[in-house]
Amino acid sequence: MRIYIVRHGETEANKKGYLQGWSNDPLNENGILLAQLTGRGMKGIRFNHCISSPLSRAKETAEIILRESGNDIPVSFDERIKEMNFGSYERMDIRDEKIVRFLKEPDVNFKFPKGESATELMIRTQEFLKEFIAKDDDKTYLVSTHGCALRAMLNFLYDNPDDFWHGHVPYNCCVNIIEAKDGAPTLIADDKIYYGQELAIDRYKF
Repeated sequence: MRIYIVRHGETEANKKGYLQGWSNDPLNENGILLAQLTGRGMKGIRFNHCISSPLSRAKETAEIILRESGNDIPVSFDERIKEMNFGSYERMDIRDEKIVRFLKEPDVNFKFPKGESATELMIRTQEFLKEFIAKDDDKTYLVSTHGCALRAMLNFLYDNPDDFWHGHVPYNCCVNIIEAKDGAPTLIADDKIYYGQELAIDRYKF
């Protein structure tokens, strides 16, 4: 079994530096380009199934990657891989000191007002991923999700789970690849990009 987990392409909120969470922003022009380049770089991979967060930026990313990689399959959706619910912090500038603190050294048990905590996010996203691993089949899956959700989902596979961000927020359209056999998952590609390094913009370093 192989599972390709991708973060969505860029949105205007990413570009301008705002938290999105459950806000339903579409991809911007650059986000569409990153998804196209990622899909073209994945030509030759035959996906059996594609599952996406229902938020439009993840859905669009999945559809573009499938089209550009030559996979004519439908996209299904799972609420568990939506982005973190930042509650009343959504649309907040990431340069706000409260958000900078979360991006540098997050307290995983801090529950955002009217939202959720990183611990709660890890529970729902890992439940989703572990269900896949338990299938133990020979299929190949594409999963389209979000930056914080991706880190939460893969946290139990990282060498240092205490480093929630695994060094940094994942780049737009980066791909993490899991190979699972006999119920044992291995992360074989970590934040792989299928486009030029000059397009990999880290907007979250402070």
